[in-house]
Parts: sequence; structure tokens; C-alpha cells
Amino acid sequence: MTDFDVIIVGAGPAGLTLAAELSLAGVRPLVLEKHALPRDVPKASGIAGQILDVLRNRGILDRFEAASSNPHLPPRFPFGGTHLDLTQLADSPLRAVPLPQMQIERLLADRALELGAEIRRGHQVTGLGQDATAVTAEVLGPDGPYQLTAQYLVGCDGGRSRIRDLAGIDFPGTTYPEVNRVAQVSVPASVLLDNGDLDIPGLGVLLAGFNRTDRGQFAFAANPGGVFLQTVEDDTADYDDDEPLTMTELAASVRRVLGVELPMSDPTRLSRFTFKDRQAERYRDGRVLLAGDAAHLLPATGTALNVGMIDSVNLAWKLAATVQGWAPAGLLDTYHEERYFAGARARQQTRAQVALRRGTDSAAEALRAIVQELLADEPAARRVGAMIAGTDVRYPMPGAEHHALTGTFAPDLTLHTEPGTTSVAALLPSGRPVFLDLADRPELREIAQRWSHRVDLHAAKAGDQPADALLIRPDGHIAWAATLGEPAETAAATLRAALEHWFGSAAGA
Repeated sequence: MTDFDVIIVGAGPAGLTLAAELSLAGVRPLVLEKHALPRDVPKASGIAGQILDVLRNRGILDRFEAASSNPHLPPRFPFGGTHLDLTQLADSPLRAVPLPQMQIERLLADRALELGAEIRRGHQVTGLGQDATAVTAEVLGPDGPYQLTAQYLVGCDGGRSRIRDLAGIDFPGTTYPEVNRVAQVSVPASVLLDNGDLDIPGLGVLLAGFNRTDRGQFAFAANPGGVFLQTVEDDTADYDDDEPLTMTELAASVRRVLGVELPMSDPTRLSRFTFKDRQAERYRDGRVLLAGDAAHLLPATGTALNVGMIDSVNLAWKLAATVQGWAPAGLLDTYHEERYFAGARARQQTRAQVALRRGTDSAAEALRAIVQELLADEPAARRVGAMIAGTDVRYPMPGAEHHALTGTFAPDLTLHTEPGTTSVAALLPSGRPVFLDLADRPELREIAQRWSHRVDLHAAKAGDQPADALLIRPDGHIAWAATLGEPAETAAATLRAALEHWFGSAAGA
């Protein structure tokens, strides 16, 4: 018998999300984190994209919104040196909740601990081995070295992943020769103009937004807390993003880019990051798996946290099914297939941002101007917003023909039942799959009933009914859907196949 079902290496957003989701599914995870204390380096400044819908499905989005200074931030986002303004859309395809990463991690840790996960800080994995039945981790803790065994081990230990190296998984890609420094600071009232521009001594007025010089880029925006600013410089030095940025380093960067000093003080955020475009060649090596930044690094802001946490939500239920012994053949392999596909899609849009952002000649300026014009059109804005959010991902599904919804994230339909009005999100906090009958199809409910030991059954009406019935996986993606009015024999056969493919044998089979 192993010490734990799953060892998770890394207590960042991906690792803590995985710990919570595994605990919710009834397995025993242990999180090992090499740092003795929660990190206070303010890397990500918020949580955005489809993961907000996942948190809503689990019934905990309100915790993150309550901790945010502005949970209903207007949906305006940078996109490769241009501006994506979604405020004019009635329903934005992308939204964000501003929240420093250390607070995000605190909330995720609280959730994991509530559900029974164990987190050990100050414990570093120094070696690992695996055989047909278990993984053995060599760990260095505060009291010395020791060993642990588990059925599986997941590396959520960031872009410099020790687990990925120990597993011998290649991490090909590109490191861009640029350094980004980000800060939230105060500037004198004489410098910050009423319209949000800056009047910098020795330089003059700089317009809010992106400003380029022959030495780099300086971007800024005024907000209630002062001024949020960013410098971008070409630099080939190998910075450790876990090392805090200092005001001295920030001031020197601003001076190099602008050629003058910017008076600033009272920082409430200081962070530095470099951009890498890398993806692990595989997300699984036997009983060792990767998630989050250990599996992919993306060369633009606003995407990595979303993609990494959704990795964990996708992996957790499949790993739990495997640990518990009921997973159908090949279920765990679909983690790599689906999330590698999603990671490649995220890399595509972030690499496009690189091309827009890094160009410095007149042709690049013209390209940014054209893209900015296109982003003013609603279809283009919606499409790009969905790309950043990850909501345009449709997982490939087994079989020949599928309803257009299969493989997509389930829409949060308003549902009408005898007890009252509810929603799709309200059906998913337990993390169990859901069969949802929207058209009173007793023959389909009868089939689904045979899987009721693993799938929750619900019947309801929806005003804008997209299908006769839906089979929703624990991660919120639709595994099967019945076309409106689909013949009983056809719908029954495909439903049975989907249930067997994703959730194993029927009761008594």
C-alpha cells in the first residue's frame, strides 16, 4: 500500500487546484512545496478566462470576488501591444477578477485543506523512481531526507520543473530576449494629469497606454491605487522570476527606456517576468504527470494561470477514476491529448501577440494599427476574447459524428424544474458527471440510470434549449449531446457509447 494516492509537487495555483479537485473526488493527495512559507512575489495580478466559470461550477467563485478590490473590472485587456476593449459587448467572452497571486494561492490552499488535502511546506523532491505499481519520491524536509510512495505523482512545480527533468521529458521552445518589469506605484500629483496621462519632467506629456522608444517600451494606466506601469527591454540575462523586483531595479529600467527619471514611490506591486514559449513533449511519463507551467510556458500575460488551473481540473477526475480502479481503458491518456491540444492553442494566440508586440519598424506599427481597427469590430473582438479565455477550445471526441456542443464547455443555462429555477452551474459543485434531460426523454434517462452510481441525473426545461439532453463531465465539458428531436434509437446508442467511454461499465455489468 502506498503512503498517498497522489503526490503533487508544487503549491502554486495548478498544484493547489489539483489537490482540491482530487480531494473532492475522494482520493488522498499530498502537496509538497519546497518553499517553507507561502510566496509573496506578486506574479499574476488576477484570475481570468474560463477558470472563472469552473470556479462558479464548484460554488466558490464568490470567495475570489469577495477578496478582490474590483471583482467587476471593466473587460479591457492588452493584446500584443494593442487594446482589446470588450466593454461595449452585452456579454463579454472574457472577464477578469484582479487579485494578487499570493491571495489566489491562499484561497486555493484554504479550499484544498477544507476538503482534506495535506500540504507540506519546506519539503523538496530531490529524486523519483517508478515501477508498474507506484512512484517513489525522495524528499528533503526540514528534518532531513525521507521517502514517500504514491500511485501517481504530478509535477506542478513551474517552468523550471525538477519533476519534468527527473522524468526525462523534453521541454522544447523559445526564450525571448526581453524582460518585463511591472509595478503599481504612486507618482506626484504634478506628474499625473487629470486625464490619466503623465507629465514627466525632462520629457513632457506621455499618453496613457503603450509608448515605444528605441530602447524599449513603457506602458501605463492610472487607477484608484495610483499608476500601473510596465517596462519592456531586450535583455538576454537569465533572471529568476521568483527573485523580487526592487524599486532601484525598476527605476533604472524606466530611466533606460524613457531617458529620464520618473518620480515614483509607495509600491504595492513589484514583479519581473521573462517570456518563454515552451511546451512539454508529453504531459505523462508512466505514473508521472505534468500540469501548469511545468507543462507549458506562454509568451504573453493573462493566459498562463487560466490554462494551468484548467489542466488540473481536467486531470483530477481522470486521475481519481484511475486511482479508484473504475477508469475505462485510455481515460488517463486523454489528459495529454486534450490539454496538449489546449496548450498548443494558447501558445498560438500568445505567439501571435509576440509578433505584434516585438516589431519595431514601420511595418510592425502598421500591423498593430490594422489589428487595432479589427479589434473594434464585434466579431473579431469576440473571437480574440474567446481565444484568450480558452473558451474556443473544443476537445476532440471519439466517434464519427457529434452534436456541435460536444467537446465544448457547458453553457450555464437557466433551468426550470418543479422546485424552481436553477442553472447548470448549480448541478456541478460535487464534481460528479451530470446527465441533463432537457426534453423529457424517458428512454435516455433509463439508459443513464444504469450509470447513476457515477453520474447524477437531472431533468429540466431551458428557455433556449440547445439540445434534447447533455452529458457533462466533471470538468464542465460536454461528453455527449442529443440533437433536438433525434430518433430514440440513434440517441440511445450514442449515449450508451459515451457513458461507457468516459465512465466505464454500467452498474451490474
